[in-house]
Amino acid sequence: MTIQEAQQAVDQWIKTYGVRYFSELTNMAVLTEEVGELARIMARKYGDQSFKEGEKDNMGEEMADVLWVLICLANQTGIDLTEELKKSIEKKTRRDKERHIQNEKLK
Repeated sequence: MTIQEAQQAVDQWIKTYGVRYFSELTNMAVLTEEVGELARIMARKYGDQSFKEGEKDNMGEEMADVLWVLICLANQTGIDLTEELKKSIEKKTRRDKERHIQNEKLK
């Protein structure tokens, strides 16, 4: 699935099952919540915390939830994520093409 297809699939799901998009501000809060859930799993899996009884390592599911809400926000605000990602890659390449290679901390 391409990013464009994902944006279309989420939009179709919202129109079929979701009644309407939540407000942009609500979706921003939901995105923050989903990132927090992903952070909790990362802290337990890669950090110093351990999983609590009953918690599961559902990192992929949490990443997909973050992506879902981000796509909702893009759809609501008329953002083409494919084009914006291309621009971001180009910007990072111009800005950082030598920076990371020369960073002694990364060697």
